[in-house]
Amino acid sequence: MTDTPMNRVPRSQLPPALSDQWEWVNGLVDDPTCVEVLGNHPPLAKWYFEQFYGQLFYNGNPEMLVDVRTKELLRLRLSKQHGCLLCNRNNSAACLEAGISQEQIDNFLNPTPALFSEADLAVLDLADQMLIHNPQGRLDQALYARLKMHFSDAQIMELGHLAAVMTGYLKLMFTFDLVPKEDYCPFNPVAIAAE
Repeated sequence: MTDTPMNRVPRSQLPPALSDQWEWVNGLVDDPTCVEVLGNHPPLAKWYFEQFYGQLFYNGNPEMLVDVRTKELLRLRLSKQHGCLLCNRNNSAACLEAGISQEQIDNFLNPTPALFSEADLAVLDLADQMLIHNPQGRLDQALYARLKMHFSDAQIMELGHLAAVMTGYLKLMFTFDLVPKEDYCPFNPVAIAAE
């Protein structure tokens, strides 16, 4: 359960778009804290959901170059590694909608060439370099060469940009304690105490 010190805006006082988000998040994890806290600044929530996700992630902006399936691979790899419960539930469902199989989702932490293409594996490895708990993350020549076999530099930059925003936003969510965490999450006090 989350334990933020931030003010939580009751659902009845949220703007309609955030009220819908409240219902969606509550249905996924029975803890809409992140939406209630976002309710303190609706323009920021609007940017995140409409501009970042609507325009950049889901290609509402026609100048985006990477297909949504590839972006979903990147996003789920990030969330499976960092352990945000809300992210994992949402991203798994979104991957299924994007054409990623349940078998692939079940093997995101141990991907194999039998289940994933070389392009997919390169994207998953890029995600690992962008993790908030990987201070040594780096796009080295070997990974760059693997990515370049399937993506232009502009597409690689788009993937990196998306991962950076998602990773930074996750840091906010964890720091402000706005989302429930999986037991294995490296930022979960239970997991930290077990070490």
